[in-house]
Amino acid sequence: MEYFDFYRGKTVLVTGHTGFKGSWLSVMLQMAGANVVGYALKPEADASLFKLSGVEDQMHSIEGDIRDLKHLKAVFDEFHPEIVFHLAAQPIVRESYNTPVYTYETNVMGTVNLLECVRTTSGVKSVLNVTTDKVYENKEWNWGYRETDVLDGYDPYSNSKSCSELVTHSYKKSFFDKQQIAVSTARAGNVIGGGDFARDRIIPDCVRAAMAGEEIIIRNPYSIRPFQHVLEPLNAYLMIAKLQAEDAERQGYYNVGPEESDCISVGELTDIFCDIWQNEISWKNVCDRGPHEASFLKLDCSLIKNKLGWKPHWNIRKAVEKTIEWTKVYEQNGDVRMCMEKQIKEFMTKE
Repeated sequence: MEYFDFYRGKTVLVTGHTGFKGSWLSVMLQMAGANVVGYALKPEADASLFKLSGVEDQMHSIEGDIRDLKHLKAVFDEFHPEIVFHLAAQPIVRESYNTPVYTYETNVMGTVNLLECVRTTSGVKSVLNVTTDKVYENKEWNWGYRETDVLDGYDPYSNSKSCSELVTHSYKKSFFDKQQIAVSTARAGNVIGGGDFARDRIIPDCVRAAMAGEEIIIRNPYSIRPFQHVLEPLNAYLMIAKLQAEDAERQGYYNVGPEESDCISVGELTDIFCDIWQNEISWKNVCDRGPHEASFLKLDCSLIKNKLGWKPHWNIRKAVEKTIEWTKVYEQNGDVRMCMEKQIKEFMTKE
């Protein structure tokens, strides 16, 4: 848990803290002894990891819309964060086809608002904008995208995240380099883990079907994605924010994904889930002819490995095992916060 000492006693702002990744990150920061401030929309009314984990009880949780610059600025002025993690977003590809304007407002202007608050608030030292592996112009080729490849996401979600990257690049060159504020972006692959209840995501769909004793429905079993446990990118985020705060040469634009051997198809991932879950569950391929989604996507993570020394800890089978471990605790009304802390300690102490 080598990065935790850096965060002890520091004020850290996390936008989107009520979401899946935001909840896990907030727990990690709480374990590190940080003064955590969260700014996000109210969590979903149904099962919410934010509520289940008790993370709200150990932080300053502020309900707000990232599109509201005035309110966000008031939060910056009150708490003066030293470290900022920007996770707030409309994160679902299919939803972006239904609500493109909202998606762009949230993902693009939300980023502008966040960076404007950083620009006009004293004391901020390190900022990380979390985007996605889908920012690249996807040519469906058989090798991983590098950080120097063209940014041009296809759908409104992916494209809005490409725009968020460009906004960040502009603020860095125009303002932050002069202000000595370190800023990076992290382009993470598809994450899985305990407590993800989102719709139109493969593992949450598997969990819902398995718990209900139903057959799992798969839309695109041949689509290949860089699946990884949620703790993989969160570990990278903590590393990036720490290292760039100490040395501005460490800032940059980083892919965060699994080893190439763990870039598998949706069908293969579902097979692993069924094997570990047991109880004779199965899946079937039902093409619903929905909107366009990329069928082949890999990341080349050489840059973050070579420049920062980051590397994945858990392979894809281990990631699914840990997801199901959390789910079983939840299914039995157990202590999910204790399960999360146990998994975090196990992950962070792995050689």
